[in-house]
Amino acid sequence: MSDRLPRRLVQLYVGLVLYGASMGLQLRAAVGLDPWDAFHQGIAEHTPLSIGTVTVVVGLVALLLWIPLRERPGLGTVSNVMVLGPVMDATMWLIPEQESLAVRIPMLLFAIVLCGAATGLYISARFGAGPRDGLMTGLHRRTGWSLRLVRTGIELAVLATGFALGGSVGLGTVLFALTIGPLSQFFLRVFAIPAPTGTSGPGIVARGGAEPQARDLI
Repeated sequence: MSDRLPRRLVQLYVGLVLYGASMGLQLRAAVGLDPWDAFHQGIAEHTPLSIGTVTVVVGLVALLLWIPLRERPGLGTVSNVMVLGPVMDATMWLIPEQESLAVRIPMLLFAIVLCGAATGLYISARFGAGPRDGLMTGLHRRTGWSLRLVRTGIELAVLATGFALGGSVGLGTVLFALTIGPLSQFFLRVFAIPAPTGTSGPGIVARGGAEPQARDLI
């Protein structure tokens, strides 16, 4: 695996940077966010913190919850927490608010496709799940509930909480939910790094059901 390490590291960090950028672009599109970012935005509305900082804090809290669930973080887990939020804030600083739907809708579509590509890049690097995904898989193992049920329950809860706090829910939320799974699956195949013969790399876990589908991993 050592001969593939440089490529894996590049995929990990390019993927995380692109993921953070996609989050910032979807925010600038202002037509609805995925459940976790609606939650982050809702919290940011009631604190002096930027949404990127809130994303880091929520990631750290999710990571702390791994302890009783006996989940083990990897380099990708810690990097996920530290990279996404700052890149998200930087993207929003670089890209001004847009008024026209003729700009915002294409921006939304580009952000979702970029998110799918970023997911394929960093998950294929096999450095561990994101903090929110590890929370889902940990609860799945400890409760015996299906991964799909746990994932749906958590995301509905954070979406409802984010909406109640003022997070943006709309067309972008629906499009993200419908397309991120197929896009992530496609890009996971595109960017796959074969494991050495006779070994199996770290489990690829994403925001989705029993198969890899999305972020936090997101």
